[in-house]
Amino acid sequence: MKVYIDLVLILNLYLDFLLLMTTSIVLKRSAPLKKIGLGAIVGSLSTLFLFWNTNNILLFFFKIGLACLMNILTFGFKDIKYFVNNFGYFYMISVILGGFLYYLNLEFSYSHIGLIFINKGLNINAIFLIIFSPVILYIYYRQAKKMKSNYNLIYEVTIILKEKKKYTLHGFLDTGNKLVDPITNKPIILLQKGVINEENIKYYYVPFNSLNNHNLIKCLKPERVEIQGKTYKNYLLGISDKKFSLEGVECILNNKLMEELS
Repeated sequence: MKVYIDLVLILNLYLDFLLLMTTSIVLKRSAPLKKIGLGAIVGSLSTLFLFWNTNNILLFFFKIGLACLMNILTFGFKDIKYFVNNFGYFYMISVILGGFLYYLNLEFSYSHIGLIFINKGLNINAIFLIIFSPVILYIYYRQAKKMKSNYNLIYEVTIILKEKKKYTLHGFLDTGNKLVDPITNKPIILLQKGVINEENIKYYYVPFNSLNNHNLIKCLKPERVEIQGKTYKNYLLGISDKKFSLEGVECILNNKLMEELS
């Protein structure tokens, strides 16, 4: 089998550059392109050791050391935590990209009957890698950004009712929830219907306005609400008939809590 070292070297350089660039974007390191290029060049030199006759353990430690050097050359070394974050994300992104490419190669190159795989004679080539690698990394970046922005606004919320009933829920801090009781001027935290036992609870109805709509929302006054060790007593709980779209979230916190929780 012929191996074109120059093509393998160029492809490795391209992939290392993408990995370092993605790490820089995800962690907001703002590394200059020349430093990313330098790190990628050092990483691509590992191609020259393809024919180095050594055992797997030594080769593994060599790759780890090379990855450390790539990260230091690209992002510098400020402290241990800074370095570990850079190194950890770089390796995690590498595994994600490698896993996706392996999966695609398996899908396109093999057919299977149960757990038995049969080679179709097809292989993912360099052009495929060049085209799809940035697409995979871009999708990862978008999803990571979305998850980070969403899950940073999720809090554990403990609700204690006057009947001493206690509920521990997951609440999402939504800037769009600006509901306030116009009479008592108390902000309203929205609860998903069914998350608390609504038997023998006294409710009253609060008017609210939405887009081209005027309606009433069923509310109750809790004894207290606890979030991150802080106690809030000047809030109402409103029962929402709609299921919240964010997975695992059972209540929508009021915009008034933003300054207090930040």
